[in-house]
Amino acid sequence: MNLLLIGILAFIAVQLAIGYIVSRKVRSEDDYLLAGRQLGVPLATFSIFATWFGAESCIGSAGTAYDAGLAGISSDPFGYGLCILIVGSFFARKFWDMKLVTIADYLRVRYSERSARLCALLMVPTSFLWTAAQIRAFGTVLSAVTEIDLTLAIAAATGIVLFYTSFGGMMADVITDLIQGTILITGLGMLLYFTADHLGGAASFAAHIGAGISSGAAANDMSLLQRAEQWLIPICGSIFAQELISRTLSSRSSAVAQRSALTAGVLYILVGLIPLSIGLAGASIVPGLTDGEQVLPAMASRFLTPTLYIIFTGAMISAILSTVDSTLLAISALITHNAFPMSKNLPERQKIAIDRTIVIIAGLASALFALGADGVYELVKDASAFGSAGIFVVILLGVYTKLGNDRGAIATLAGGTITWIVCYYILGLEFSYLYSLLVSFTLYFLFHFFPGTGIRSSASTA
Repeated sequence: MNLLLIGILAFIAVQLAIGYIVSRKVRSEDDYLLAGRQLGVPLATFSIFATWFGAESCIGSAGTAYDAGLAGISSDPFGYGLCILIVGSFFARKFWDMKLVTIADYLRVRYSERSARLCALLMVPTSFLWTAAQIRAFGTVLSAVTEIDLTLAIAAATGIVLFYTSFGGMMADVITDLIQGTILITGLGMLLYFTADHLGGAASFAAHIGAGISSGAAANDMSLLQRAEQWLIPICGSIFAQELISRTLSSRSSAVAQRSALTAGVLYILVGLIPLSIGLAGASIVPGLTDGEQVLPAMASRFLTPTLYIIFTGAMISAILSTVDSTLLAISALITHNAFPMSKNLPERQKIAIDRTIVIIAGLASALFALGADGVYELVKDASAFGSAGIFVVILLGVYTKLGNDRGAIATLAGGTITWIVCYYILGLEFSYLYSLLVSFTLYFLFHFFPGTGIRSSASTA
């Protein structure tokens, strides 16, 4: 155990050192939030992949597959992978050409400053939940390998995450993303290989996957609306996430932004099949786990040597650190550029200091969410659903139609969010996200086609 702890601490120390060294090149807020808009295809691709491939992609999806079989899976890797591919195909070039800093900036250009502010205020809680998911997952890993209480592990994880994130910024983040993404793929690949090898080969491993799929067969009787709800939450709820869009905006050209997103989407799905497969197989290999999210650490401790287990644990931590850095930076960018804009006359050093302060506050608040959550997968599901229906509608229709106006955009953002909160938290309705999408589309068209309810926007499509 001491050797394992030393290995984990050494890995974290190396990541912190790399982040600190690279962060010394940060000279402006543009460097801190968008890496100076100079990423090439390799860095942008791995940054998108490593940012998006977080705790839910490893621990969350494996745990859900363990508990519910294949029928319980939609978000990872398929829904979120498709989300990245859609961004690359239809939005990356358009947003890069507009020189945006945040996705809320699009609403400022297309509709108004106040709609951009409301959009940012709705997106910040989403990033809080994403961050909480990563912190909880980090705590889960630490708890599994050290046998300390989960609450204490989450507290330790929060301290590490804040120290790592507060000084790094995007420029440091993309460099470590390349390293972390490589370690992540290596670690998951090792676990897949040695698991199959210990079971007697690929055929035996496939048989265990089949048993895991069968264990969740009862969930296959979901209705069409239930499946639509499962798929639309990750896709519609994450297409315009600041964490994803900021990577395309950090690319050196619109072509790089598009190619990187498409490549990252394919990579995400391929790598995401590994924890999914291990989770399915784990249902028959290590049955009886009280928490399905422990299946990856349990399988790793069973089939990997101590040295390889250290590498695997480093891979899990890589996935978490690369994501949490981005979510906290997203919160800072949305607050300082849209929700409560800083004065443009402030010195760059002061702007960066404000951004870093917000990162620390956001990290502490997210830790409270992590302590009260039921699990990583549920945190991510709520993060994708909260406020996203209205955001999806106003940006999608704003980009590809001439419809819409300022008041309609605001009504859509507010109406979609209120509908989801009431349906999901108060009424407990089954199709809360579908209802919020329906209300959002209705309000957007209502304010456009009935001018008396709003003022027709003269803005053209972006």
